[in-house]
Amino acid sequence: MWWVLIGKSCRIQNGRVIKTAFTHLLGVDHPVALAGMGGGTSPELVAAVSNAGGLGILGASDSEAGTIRELIAKIRASTHKPFGVNLLLHGADDDQVRAVLDARPAMLSTAWSRDDQDLRAIFANAHDAGVKVMHMVPTAADATRAAEAGADVIVAQGTDGGGHIGLVGTAVIVPMVVREVDPVPVLAAGGIADGRGLAAMLAFGAAGVLVGTRFLATTESPLHETFKRAIVKSDGADTIVTDLADIMLGVDWPGAVERVARNRVVERWLGRANELRRRRGEVQGRMRDARRGGDFEEAIVYWGQSAGLIKEIVPAAQVVADMVAEAETILRERLPILVFE
Repeated sequence: MWWVLIGKSCRIQNGRVIKTAFTHLLGVDHPVALAGMGGGTSPELVAAVSNAGGLGILGASDSEAGTIRELIAKIRASTHKPFGVNLLLHGADDDQVRAVLDARPAMLSTAWSRDDQDLRAIFANAHDAGVKVMHMVPTAADATRAAEAGADVIVAQGTDGGGHIGLVGTAVIVPMVVREVDPVPVLAAGGIADGRGLAAMLAFGAAGVLVGTRFLATTESPLHETFKRAIVKSDGADTIVTDLADIMLGVDWPGAVERVARNRVVERWLGRANELRRRRGEVQGRMRDARRGGDFEEAIVYWGQSAGLIKEIVPAAQVVADMVAEAETILRERLPILVFE
């Protein structure tokens, strides 16, 4: 028989799987999605997550339309399961959006829109193409805007995460967004790396989790091996929230700061923003070379506080399986015994 938890958001049948509104909507086995982390994703990683029963999502914002089509073709050559493609709306052009929608993935994943962008029109175009829409937000107000525009899924992202983030912690933003947009399914993002995090987010009312840093430290991740090993060695306290990386790269993310590893290049430029802007070309070139070459101390590397929970580099399928199994054990065995008649 079905055991119902948290209203109707989580159901477990015979100890096999966790089913939520998100898994039913996308037709996936598990309420676990890969974050669309730009250069942190690849067709191999996306396919591995989808084949494991989660939702793989390709980060495509740095790719031109033709490249997006090629990357999606590679994913389809490796999986017949649902997958998504992520675009950062503040910098996406019409050709990129068209390339994604023409390819008809299961999900268009979006984030970081400008205030002047018409989310309703963007989401309607996706729906007209038969593509569902998932939009990531850092505040409850942004969640309301996205839900009213027609998003099928909202991602509530906490400041615990890596890369570009807002300023509210995951344990606060998730229930806020759930309350704000109910009954739209909400995925929780930021600081989640294992089954304990998945179980906790289900308890907060989320319908699943969007995971970034844990999937960076996998065998299929395109991240340089040096950076993967640095994540494994992290104690979770070696990051900093700053706008230094955006200044170095000459980009502007509306309303965002970023969490990056606190290494030598970051320490060198803290408090020297004006000089960094003046020397951007020189510094940026060296930093990009360091990232390509795996020089951890001289590269900008994005990861979240959940790095402190990651102790080994494993296949993406194992991450999904272990996360779901641990969450199921918590929901079935640990939590019920705490409630007495």
